[in-house]
Amino acid sequence: MEKLVRQGMLYDLYGELLTDHQRKVYGELVNDDLSLSEIAELNGITRQGAHDLIKRCDKILEGYEAKLHLLEQKLAEG
Repeated sequence: MEKLVRQGMLYDLYGELLTDHQRKVYGELVNDDLSLSEIAELNGITRQGAHDLIKRCDKILEGYEAKLHLLEQKLAEG
């Protein structure tokens, strides 16, 4: 599965479990398809800060999936 598609699906399933700031930044990546530079500018952070936050969110969302398997179940259902 393409990484961005998987990120979007995980965000749809578990996004509400992120903090408001994490949800906003991650949503700008997966829903609005913004670049790291655009995300950084909109949020008043550095490009590196945006990158680090997105990586942290990836890890958090993958952790939820590893424990709950909701995406796996959804894909198995068709």
